[in-house]
Order: sequence, then structure tokens, then C-alpha cells
Amino acid sequence: MKERYLQSVRLLSECYHAFEQLSASHVRDSGLTPSQFDILATLGNTQGMCFRELGDKTLITKGTLTGVVDRLEQKGLVRRGALPDDRRMKIVQLTAEGEKEFARLFAPHIAFCKSAFGGYEDVDFTRLEETLAKLKHHLVGPDAE
Repeated sequence: MKERYLQSVRLLSECYHAFEQLSASHVRDSGLTPSQFDILATLGNTQGMCFRELGDKTLITKGTLTGVVDRLEQKGLVRRGALPDDRRMKIVQLTAEGEKEFARLFAPHIAFCKSAFGGYEDVDFTRLEETLAKLKHHLVGPDAE
């Protein structure tokens, strides 16, 4: 018996993977991995954030996050520090060089990824967002973010 929803799940998965490949290819051309770019993009225009918040916002697991931050630190793009009011909590911040990289890479990457949606109009985005929000509600519940 073929379940009807499987066709939709497959199409959703194929779209996600196609977009990820498109984005990752563009990011790699800049000399960063997708995870490194994700961290730079997340830290951009912030004063930095603790590892837990950074992990939550990037969806990178804690073990992987530490290694990615290590490599960005070696490249001189981020630094670790302590919060002034809680010296035990480590914060990750962009360095001046990291800020330059963020400024150089972020807007062009957003524009590049936007080109994949060239035929979309506001009504298309609204319909897509409503459908995805409904699916998310069924998967994780109304209170999940």
C-alpha cells in the first residue's frame, strides 16, 4: 500500500537537498565550509553569543560546533571570550577580520540564493509559508519555534 504523504515528503526532501547543494556550492567557492559560513552569518551584526545559543541558532551539534569554531578561530575570523557578568560562560564573537568576511560574503550569498526563487511572487511565498507552517504545526506542535 502506497502512502499518499510519502510523495509530498519526498518532494520536500528533494527541494531541501537541492537548495542546500546550491547554497553549499556557492559558500565553498568563498573558501569556507557551509558550517563555517553558517556561524559567520549567525554572528554577523551581533555582539557575539554563547555556544548554546549559537548551536540553537545554527542547528550545529555541540561536538561539531566546537571544531568549526576552532577552525574559524585558526583563520582569525572569530574569538572566544568570557561574558563580563559570568566569566564561566564562553562567548564567540567575530573578530575585525570576521566582520570583514561577513560583510564581503553575506549579502552576495543571499542574493545568489534568492535567484533560485526568481519566478516567485508574494502570493507564492505566502502560500508556501502557510503550507510549511501547517506541516510544522503537525510535526512539532503549536508552541515549537
